[in-house]
Amino acid sequence: QVQLVESGGGLVQAGGSLRLSCLASGRTDRSYHMGWFRQAPGKEREFVAAVSRSGGNTYYADSAKGRFTISRDNAKNTVYLQMNSLKPEDTAVYYCAADAAKVLVTTTQGYDYWGQGTQVTVST
Repeated sequence: QVQLVESGGGLVQAGGSLRLSCLASGRTDRSYHMGWFRQAPGKEREFVAAVSRSGGNTYYADSAKGRFTISRDNAKNTVYLQMNSLKPEDTAVYYCAADAAKVLVTTTQGYDYWGQGTQVTVST
């Protein structure tokens, strides 16, 4: 079992930045691909970004490319999502997730463990 706890959400004006963090605990002796997803009110949870076990490969949704950066510090069991140039449409609850499978995927079904989420609200 892996427990994931997100932090760093909040209220920010459009054009601003936030950095989300996700701290993993529990079975961190295993390595996981890590992803960030988000869910806005009335919408399905969607993929935002993912990073491979080693941190050598990253993947982004089109909406995140050029604005968001995912990274990880395996020594600290922490994954980050740096979000710049935020827009009101980025408003959502952001979730961290861990994928124990061999192949990194970008679908919600592919992830085994989830955090409780952190709210990000971008005002105009």
